[in-house]
Amino acid sequence: MLQITPEITLDESEIQLDFIRSSGPGGQNVNKVATAVQLRFDAAHSTSLPEELRQRLILLAKGRITEKGIIIIEARRFRTQGANRQDALERLAELIRKATQKPRERHKTKPTLASKKRRLESKHHRTETKSLRSKPELDSD
Repeated sequence: MLQITPEITLDESEIQLDFIRSSGPGGQNVNKVATAVQLRFDAAHSTSLPEELRQRLILLAKGRITEKGIIIIEARRFRTQGANRQDALERLAELIRKATQKPRERHKTKPTLASKKRRLESKHHRTETKSLRSKPELDSD
């Protein structure tokens, strides 16, 4: 069981870990040992998460989610398989923790009178600046 919050835990069977060869530092070892971790979590069909949380998680994981709703996290920061595994699990837990926070409701506001005046004054100033750049008109008298 992976503890996310005091109320939410993920079953280990819902998380699939694949070990792949990593790029980057490690010398000769990088060519022999699969230290990078590719974590897959089926967020769309998870039974551990409430429906509302699942929907927010899918929206939050935009770049890391497939069309079928599977979140893919690759961890290759460290040189050891164990550290990368722990890093991937922690990143998934952090993503789910972010999804637990409900977004604040937006209250519509109107611009203040002073901000309207400032906007119009800056537009007028810009107009004057540009008008000074034009060629002077010749009098035809």
